Amino acid sequence: MLLHAHSGFRYLVLLTGILALGYAVYGAVTGRPYDTRMRILAALFTASVDLTVLLGVATLLSGVFYPQLGGHIVMMVMAAVVAHIVPAVMRRRPLQERTYPPHIVGTLVALGLIVAGILAIGRPVVG
Repeated sequence: MLLHAHSGFRYLVLLTGILALGYAVYGAVTGRPYDTRMRILAALFTASVDLTVLLGVATLLSGVFYPQLGGHIVMMVMAAVVAHIVPAVMRRRPLQERTYPPHIVGTLVALGLIVAGILAIGRPVVG
């Protein structure tokens, strides 16, 4: 059950990542001031990554392990770290210095690591 939950949550992670990325691109292109919606979308993406990591750790502790998981684990831990960096940096900046491009780069890097981690165990990204 844990493995299926962990595997299924990838869709939530990808969806929240695409939403955060899309809103960041929209904000950057239109020149909108940084707003609460971006902060919430970034937090949702980070929370979905964290929940998936928690389910992955629980799956590992249940005894499910095979050699390809090494690359998967490394990629996913790196993705979780990257997903946390931009929101943490933005929280420390004054409101007038917060911009969308760091969210674009950070979310793209995190999503790239997530896709690579999914492919590392031979699973399809979607489907």
